Amino acid sequence: MSSENPYQSPQTLEPVVVGVLSGDRRDLLDVAKFQKGILVCILIYLIAGICRAVVPPDLAVLVIIGVLCLGVAAAVFVFLLAIKIYGQGLGIVLGVLCIIPLLGLLVLLIVNGKATAVLKQNGIRVGLLGANLSALSTSDHV
Repeated sequence: MSSENPYQSPQTLEPVVVGVLSGDRRDLLDVAKFQKGILVCILIYLIAGICRAVVPPDLAVLVIIGVLCLGVAAAVFVFLLAIKIYGQGLGIVLGVLCIIPLLGLLVLLIVNGKATAVLKQNGIRVGLLGANLSALSTSDHV
């Protein structure tokens, strides 16, 4: 004898998110948000590189100070994103590596690539500026 009710409405199982350690759909929105922050850091990093080449040597110190501040902001975004995808240990290591000027840009690009892959694996379109957060938060993805 079967214990299942054939007239019972189907149970909707929440799909597991691929590439996020928790497997939770809400963490996918966090990945998209943190990726946006990383993309902004990459853009500012590139602009700072152009400014460093163009500004006179007297003002180059200001650009270097700006890049160091950018490294701290990038470290926060990388840490927050990396703990969702890689775990706390690697998140701390990658966050610390972001503070080092040229190595930080490489870490940003690597973590951004992984975030893009995770979002695409879960059926979310990712453009040049990341995922569309308004469509992501109102859709059935989250």
